[in-house]
Amino acid sequence: MDVKQFVDTLNNLDFENIGSWPASVKALFWALAMVLAGWGVYQFMLADSLVALDEARAKEGELMKVYESKAFQAANLDRYKAQMEEMETTFGALLRQLPKDAEVPGLLEDITHTGLSAGLEFQSITLAPEQTREFYIELPINITVRGGYHALGAFVSGVAALPRIVTLHDFSIKSGGTTNDLTMNIVAKTYRYKED
Repeated sequence: MDVKQFVDTLNNLDFENIGSWPASVKALFWALAMVLAGWGVYQFMLADSLVALDEARAKEGELMKVYESKAFQAANLDRYKAQMEEMETTFGALLRQLPKDAEVPGLLEDITHTGLSAGLEFQSITLAPEQTREFYIELPINITVRGGYHALGAFVSGVAALPRIVTLHDFSIKSGGTTNDLTMNIVAKTYRYKED
């Protein structure tokens, strides 16, 4: 059957007697009916369900990640509690190393005593204005001392060994002609916790 005969057959179909149609035309109409039925089922019954299924799968992945994270935290809860207690203890110990306002004169005495014990001569020791940082307040102390090379080393070592936190910055050493006649300018910084 060629195309022209097929088209003529379609034009001469008797819709009152479908059983008399040729097999090829019946097959074509059955195929069209099945395609239309399949499209209708997909559009009106499955499309929304498939979108909801994709959304549920995506949400399932997110929920699984949250579950795994929380399960890991729950499994390590005792370890986290022990770590928090250790951090609080360490933080408390560090806070005790920071001087309070009333302890600054005592700290200055400790620095002076350390320098004199090392054999240095203090030319000046002055407090600079406090500098407020995010969690702490920084108190710079400008120090000028005079003495020998080994005495300067003993002083720096002694200040580092003080029970309070003191850091040394911006030092300069000038020679007076001999290794026993050196002048050192240094900034010692101590810190205190910002209460608020």
